[in-house]
Amino acid sequence: MTNNVLVSILMGSDSDWEVMKEAYDALKEFGVISDMNVMSAHRTPHEVADFVARAASEGKKVIIAGAGSAAHLAGVCAAHTILPVIGVPLNATSLGGFDALLSTVQMPTGIPVATVAVGKSGARNAGILAVQMLALADAELTKKLVEYKKNLADKVKEKNARMQGTL
Repeated sequence: MTNNVLVSILMGSDSDWEVMKEAYDALKEFGVISDMNVMSAHRTPHEVADFVARAASEGKKVIIAGAGSAAHLAGVCAAHTILPVIGVPLNATSLGGFDALLSTVQMPTGIPVATVAVGKSGARNAGILAVQMLALADAELTKKLVEYKKNLADKVKEKNARMQGTL
């Protein structure tokens, strides 16, 4: 099942797809192969533990986990692997994702979870952060990241030039 998958993206429910797709798309833009899985830390805990425990031996390098409420998918993943885990808090309750943010970022000593912003921008950043992690050992990804950052800066410069032209 490896198929050169470097990053596994887990989400607690298929309703999280619209947000977590951002991570998938970011990885795809850099040519990083990933897979998507619906797994619940609370409803299918054994499947999550088994999946994550096998991830490294299958060649995966990073896990991205998104969950809402106070669900703790990223933390459960981090408890079962030495791979880096990036948690994406999702807005699933009246608390606007704050509950998910706190449950993802407040990990006990020794079980780190890199935590990004709530929602789509966080999911996209999770994909980019995974690329940055992979680029530590991949010169081609490093080149792509340098170009990506240059393009971000160029877009800001273009917007500034347009604004200056309107004054």
